[in-house]
Amino acid sequence: MTSAAPDIVALDRIAVHESLRVVELAEEADWERDTPCAGWTLRQLLAHMAAQHYGFAAAAQGAGSEAAYWREPEDMSEPGQTYRVAATVVLTAFAEPAVAEREFVLPELGGAFPGRMAVGFHFIDYVVHAWDVAATLGVGLDLPGHVLEAALAVARLVPRDPAGRGPGFAFAPILDVPAGAGPLDEALRLLGRAPEKWPLTRADRPEPNIQSQRGLSGG
Repeated sequence: MTSAAPDIVALDRIAVHESLRVVELAEEADWERDTPCAGWTLRQLLAHMAAQHYGFAAAAQGAGSEAAYWREPEDMSEPGQTYRVAATVVLTAFAEPAVAEREFVLPELGGAFPGRMAVGFHFIDYVVHAWDVAATLGVGLDLPGHVLEAALAVARLVPRDPAGRGPGFAFAPILDVPAGAGPLDEALRLLGRAPEKWPLTRADRPEPNIQSQRGLSGG
């Protein structure tokens, strides 16, 4: 007897809510801080995260091929509020009946995908991006064990070919996973994040780099 497949929409909802929680912890001085996504400040990372929410929401409703839905918000003067609105849009779209059985067109990934797989892409992205925000702020990520195990399972399925990793791609090259790594650390390293580079507490964070300019994220 095999166990039922996890509810990917429910897992995704947990990850998005956690991203909202950590974003709420950001203060005005935090928006220009560097993030684990190389070349992006926290403000720029949230613009990317918001755009992905809108794009995936459109894809869930059959409009993923329309480029306008994937564009970053032009006004990022209030990053937290802008992100909350975008997250609400995707959570609402994913809450529609049988969304995991639909076909999603995802231009950035090269075509159409079964809904369950597409929501899985969104899920792993927001586990990782929630960590990106938490790491930037020097706070912990609070996700249940079953969510982290599911994220690790998805991370292990991401293609490992170095030709598809690095600047201009969704994820950076894979990093070595030390023995005894927990599911979050392993998932992050499989997707090119280095948790040990972001160990500081919030009080120890360096001052934000207001000269930071946007580059390729690899994230």
